[in-house]
Amino acid sequence: MADTTRITVTLTAELVAALKELTDDVSGYVAEAAARELRRLVEADLQRHQEKHGVFTEAELADARSRIGGHTRAGASAGRSSR
Repeated sequence: MADTTRITVTLTAELVAALKELTDDVSGYVAEAAARELRRLVEADLQRHQEKHGVFTEAELADARSRIGGHTRAGASAGRSSR
């Protein structure tokens, strides 16, 4: 199990009610939604970087994978770089 930290988040009563209708694990649901949004933001940043500087080279991708423990994403852009 991953390490967790308990925090307090304030949500509207309506939002909490809607979440409780969707799931018995509101905390897990919110955690997954936050993780999904973080992934979306990182992907958007990477896309903007590639639009400005060109696609990542195979060497850059290999270096990044080694730094993050070998995790890969299907369909990652690779190819020449305009840097």
